[in-house]
Amino acid sequence: MKVFFNQLFDYNFYCNKQLVEMCSDLEIVPEKSIELFSHVLNAHHIWNARLNGKKSEYDVFQMHDIEAWGDIHYENQRNSFEITTNTDDFDKRLDYENSKGRLFTNTVRDILFHIINHSTHHRGQIAADFRNNGIEPIPLDYIFYKR
Repeated sequence: MKVFFNQLFDYNFYCNKQLVEMCSDLEIVPEKSIELFSHVLNAHHIWNARLNGKKSEYDVFQMHDIEAWGDIHYENQRNSFEITTNTDDFDKRLDYENSKGRLFTNTVRDILFHIINHSTHHRGQIAADFRNNGIEPIPLDYIFYKR
């Protein structure tokens, strides 16, 4: 399971890094894309904090300057790799509160997979937003990464 999640987080790191670099080079980044990627970074951070039993430093929809994305992204990934390395029981259940204060319980495995899937979902929305704004998105499908 550790190898599987490390591979997925490698993929996530690669894709987000590509997006950070692309946006850093663009003259104008669509506002919706900034909102979406800030949310991706925040959500990843929030889930890591939950897994580590800590309080999140970010709100779920907090906006970040593009210049800060790289550092936040790197720290998120470092934290996730630390979590996967130190987890012995991926079926362990974790109780947490969502952003609306509702209580839920999920396994560590489900939460880790959610981080990856959530990021992929929003990167797809960013690609659509880029196209709608005349920007050609970079291919970030898993198979492109594995080639």
